[in-house]
Amino acid sequence: MEEISVVGQVVGGKFGDIIIRQKSGSNLEIGDLMVSEENGSYLILQVFALEYGSQIQDKMQQMMSGVNLEQGIVDAQFFEPEFVNYVLARIKPLARVYKEKGEVKIPKSLPSFFNKLRLITKDDLKFLHKEKDSIFVGYIRSGSKVIKEAEVWLPSEDVFSHHVLIPATTGRGKSNLVKTILWHVLDSNKVGALVLDAHDEYFGRQGVGLKDHTRARENLVYYTPSNPPAGANRLTINLQSIRPEHFEGIVDFSDAQFQAIRSYFWKQRDTWLTTLMLTSPEAAEDRIAAATMGVIQRKLRLILGLVKDEEGHLVSKHEVFDSATKGFTTVDDIVKDIEQGKVVVLDTSRLGDEAELIVGNIIASKLFEKYKAYKATGELTRKPVATVVIEEAPRVIGVDVLTTKNDNIYSTIAKEGRKFKVGLTAITQLSSVIPRSILANMNTKIILGNEMKQEREAIISSASQDLSEDDKNIASLDKGEAIITSIFVPFAMPIKIPLFEDIVREKGVLTQSGKTKVF
Repeated sequence: MEEISVVGQVVGGKFGDIIIRQKSGSNLEIGDLMVSEENGSYLILQVFALEYGSQIQDKMQQMMSGVNLEQGIVDAQFFEPEFVNYVLARIKPLARVYKEKGEVKIPKSLPSFFNKLRLITKDDLKFLHKEKDSIFVGYIRSGSKVIKEAEVWLPSEDVFSHHVLIPATTGRGKSNLVKTILWHVLDSNKVGALVLDAHDEYFGRQGVGLKDHTRARENLVYYTPSNPPAGANRLTINLQSIRPEHFEGIVDFSDAQFQAIRSYFWKQRDTWLTTLMLTSPEAAEDRIAAATMGVIQRKLRLILGLVKDEEGHLVSKHEVFDSATKGFTTVDDIVKDIEQGKVVVLDTSRLGDEAELIVGNIIASKLFEKYKAYKATGELTRKPVATVVIEEAPRVIGVDVLTTKNDNIYSTIAKEGRKFKVGLTAITQLSSVIPRSILANMNTKIILGNEMKQEREAIISSASQDLSEDDKNIASLDKGEAIITSIFVPFAMPIKIPLFEDIVREKGVLTQSGKTKVF
């Protein structure tokens, strides 16, 4: 090893907490990846803590500092200071790579005592490779240094069927990451996605977005409730598509109210909701109390935004729900597109939280039912993996929701979807309010920066790899920096997620002026 590449040397510690002395002139960072050369293999290690070391006792250092500060002796110097004061780094082993076979194993031994370490290079990461039908998530990152030659690709079918969690605080790049992932999903027909876009930011209606992908016309479907652009669809769902169970786990109905709703469904079937909403509370069926009927109607009117039009038909203020002739095939069309491996983006920015979740519930329930049926008939193996992308996931899989209400389709998918190739891609700021049983089922976590200790603890305790020493590392993640922990990667990988606009530009779609090319 060339001496110039050495940044530290092993001086002690234990497995999982190895102490190295930093070489004078080096500047190690939290998260730096290092390599220890061994016979026939090499260890990849990561810095998780930094501290000072000195050959001078603390009290003597304090006295010398006082002389320097109080008496203003500016030219006081140590004799050979690089030997007297230094930096100690605490590092942990991530992986052992066998050179001859290129195999990556979980390390079970320490590096040699006094072994000299160097920073990782692109040549040490040749075991990373793009597999067929995989998605790009970023580049390997060593501290704040990005190794662009080392791209990280994840097997799409495995990752999405085993659920994905994207935890981070506001402003750390969640939306940029989701757009990056969906951009690469569009390259393949192996994954279908239902995206509930609460901020109408993924399609790129007002700027650069998924619409600029070269395969957008064949693999991207966009629904919006108002003024759909050319090639897009109007999001209109007929009220006949709604069943009582679509409200479960989302809307807080009492037992009496829900029994009344079910009574109308059993008698009226497809027209139950329209009949219920247009019936006077005093004329309610089956001895339903007028007060109960009134509360049900008020809740549904507020949640679904229902009003009567000039012809007496029920419509919604945001134009999503209709009781007349529109929207009969919308749900079936969306499910069919997902089954064909397309990305379906729903603009739900005009809907309230509950209405957005109900729209997603209607479609996801239909999708889940069909995939369950496909498994029973042996057709499931020929279907693409389907994932439901939802922001602020605790709204549907939080502890409060799951303990006070019945399970909804989102929690059902999180618990059972893997068996039927239906997964959940959950985006959240609050991982701590999601039950540990569900967090453990999220087998891939792309962790962005988070200053809240309680949230970091929840993420660390449910990670697929040991992140017990990464608390400070996660807290120090800058915008666009992340750690991937997954059963589908050999170790917890620090990555840098590129800007979505840069990806579009690299594909030759976005010009330097910021305008998109027309295909």
